[in-house]
Amino acid sequence: MLKGKVLISGVSIILVVGVVIGVVVVVKNNNGPTENPEVQAHQKQVKAICQDTEDPKLCFDTLNKVKPANGTDPKAYIAASVQSIAESVIKSFNMSDRLFVEHGKDDKKGLKMALEDCKDLMEFAMDSIEASINMVQNNNIQAVHDQTPDFRNWLSAVISYQESCMDGFDTGKDGEEKVKEQMHSESLDIMGRLTGIALDIVSDMAKILQEFDLKLDLKPASRRLLAEDIDDEGFPTWFSATDRHLLAKGKKGQGPKPNVVVAQDGSGQFKTIKEAIESYPKDLKGRYIIYVKAGVYDEYILIPKKSANILMYGDGPAKTIVTGRKCFRDGIKTMNTATFANTAPGFIAKSMAFENTAGADGHQAVALRNQGDMSAFFDCAMHGYQDTLYVQTNRQFYRNCEISGTIDFIFGSSATLIQSSRIIVRKPGPNQFNTVTADGTKQRNMATGIVIQNCEIVPEQELFPVRFDFKSYLGRPWKDYARTVIMESNIGDFLNPEGWTPWSGTIFLDTLYYAEYANTGPGSNLSGRVKWKGYHPNIPKDEAARFTAGQFLRAGESGRAEDWLDATGIPYAVGFTK
Repeated sequence: MLKGKVLISGVSIILVVGVVIGVVVVVKNNNGPTENPEVQAHQKQVKAICQDTEDPKLCFDTLNKVKPANGTDPKAYIAASVQSIAESVIKSFNMSDRLFVEHGKDDKKGLKMALEDCKDLMEFAMDSIEASINMVQNNNIQAVHDQTPDFRNWLSAVISYQESCMDGFDTGKDGEEKVKEQMHSESLDIMGRLTGIALDIVSDMAKILQEFDLKLDLKPASRRLLAEDIDDEGFPTWFSATDRHLLAKGKKGQGPKPNVVVAQDGSGQFKTIKEAIESYPKDLKGRYIIYVKAGVYDEYILIPKKSANILMYGDGPAKTIVTGRKCFRDGIKTMNTATFANTAPGFIAKSMAFENTAGADGHQAVALRNQGDMSAFFDCAMHGYQDTLYVQTNRQFYRNCEISGTIDFIFGSSATLIQSSRIIVRKPGPNQFNTVTADGTKQRNMATGIVIQNCEIVPEQELFPVRFDFKSYLGRPWKDYARTVIMESNIGDFLNPEGWTPWSGTIFLDTLYYAEYANTGPGSNLSGRVKWKGYHPNIPKDEAARFTAGQFLRAGESGRAEDWLDATGIPYAVGFTK
């Protein structure tokens, strides 16, 4: 049933792309020189578009198939690029579905789990491609340019889903390694390469559009880069009354009026969080507010993508706790170890804790997995050891939170900003070390990375007496273009002077982007830092500004991060905090 639904969706998308392209001329002479002036002009345009991509030949072969009838609308080339991705995603879904059926009788729980995850991830990838296609279809080229931040986010998410699918296979097991290689060579590799080309084109759109000699406004959308302007209640002064009321606690300590209440003592409509989420109404307009009263909720939660704009709040991270203990040690894939997982856009959590108690010997054990675009967490806690917070995809914001762990405990392939929070490094197991972050940015133009701003990075009480017996680092590069910035933060003395550590040997050290700016504390001393090509100590202020909320989390037609951050009702700094 699921297979049929996705195939129909995919076919519809391809047909829509045909509409986007409009009247096209199929270029039959793809090989060798031609004297046809129109074909020559077309091929010149394609070469100009493709020259700065990472795979110019694949780009040329993809875009050379069609051209605008009038020869002046570059939207057709963009649409053709997105169409090629849609086709590759459908192929990847079908392949994972077919392999799941083929191995259905095998006694390989891990392989089945990985293939099932791939099917789900390809569905999410199709959602991102559909959003891209709709945006191109419904706008002229000026508006497409203006929505570059959204476009780049959606394409980056496709690559994140592709990589998550690949990461789900255990290369140490023969059966899984063989299927992984098959998925990679027959579908996922080309999907990633085509998406990378589209990302390169979109990221360089202003320059490309100049080649078409169009009279367009190619300046970036205006954005406010002010220091934080906070009122007496701790909220930015530009918040509307509605936004302030939504998350502000009243004089009596009351939260916003909920649609439903969860209480273990029976004083609410539901006793479990799962039941409350299942009560999400169809055709909802606005936010669905769930109040979770104090208690320890031992349950595994998945917020489905259809349940958009949920606001869930508790009585504080020390009182309202969602707990679990699934871990890789017990044969569960990392993605499925999450105690709490959100896949819906616009999700907000406030005054709650999410924990995974598998311990240091549980290996990968996620407390919170989040892939919801424009999601936010305020006054929350995420506690675990390895892989505590999985910031999987899309734009995410964390404020006034407490995040604890040991190895790679903030990891993923998203645009994540953690602001004014407390990052707690825990005591690892024997022969283990600590790495705060492991960013998974795979391609150079992905709009992803982990930014930690105005935070405290400190050891937990149990680690403090033996803090120099274990090596602790700010991060290590999980993927080729790992991107992590630590700025305006206070770093404790427990940090290894090198600051950062490799993933394996020298891989990714030239292509990664690691940077520090205006940090304080004994751990901020840069004199002993690594000497990698991709590491940038004490970057200039204008470069650091790229990683403030105003620029890093841009969204919407205006290209302003404020447009969605304001709607969360969460206080934030749009620029620097100091």
